[in-house]
Amino acid sequence: MKLYNSIGPNPHVVRMFMKEKGITIPFVEIDIMKGDNRREPYLSVNPSGQMPALELDNGSVVAEITAICEYLEEKNPATPLIGATPEERAETRMWTRRVDLNICEPLTSGFRYAEGLPMFKDRMRCLPEAAAGLKAIAQDKITWLDGQLEGKQFIAGNRLTLADILLFCFLDFGVAVGQPINPANKNIVAWHARMKARPSAAA
Repeated sequence: MKLYNSIGPNPHVVRMFMKEKGITIPFVEIDIMKGDNRREPYLSVNPSGQMPALELDNGSVVAEITAICEYLEEKNPATPLIGATPEERAETRMWTRRVDLNICEPLTSGFRYAEGLPMFKDRMRCLPEAAAGLKAIAQDKITWLDGQLEGKQFIAGNRLTLADILLFCFLDFGVAVGQPINPANKNIVAWHARMKARPSAAA
């Protein structure tokens, strides 16, 4: 196997997930700043042009970070980060979807349509007029999640899951691109500090 890797929060999720599980596979670095992900030969690997992509030993390719992480977990069930039982897996998938749709998507689009506009305007349809609203939506949902984290070590309680890794990588990205964590969200602030202290955060 090999992972097509780049800068950005999406590849960071997969790298952190792999680090937590002790998985090591070769990386093929793709320069997204130069747009190498939007042209051949990468488009033959992943026609969507998105990063990252996991090429399997049989030559087939799995893209989309949730699908990649689920595949890696099924192949390496030790140290489960999605779940060891149907109930745990359902809980993780529920929270992962909430984090992805409600926080990661508006946060990232808010960046692409504002600070990231020079990079993305010729690569995808951008809506600069929507940037501020999307950023506000992400912050609203982060505040909602802050309440859900009350008394918990991780999003799903006492176990680290893909939902935590996903949220951490995107909040860390947000901090770097002008969407800081609201200090009033004390549970999120404390959770973020715990996640940042994990060795895998630097993956």
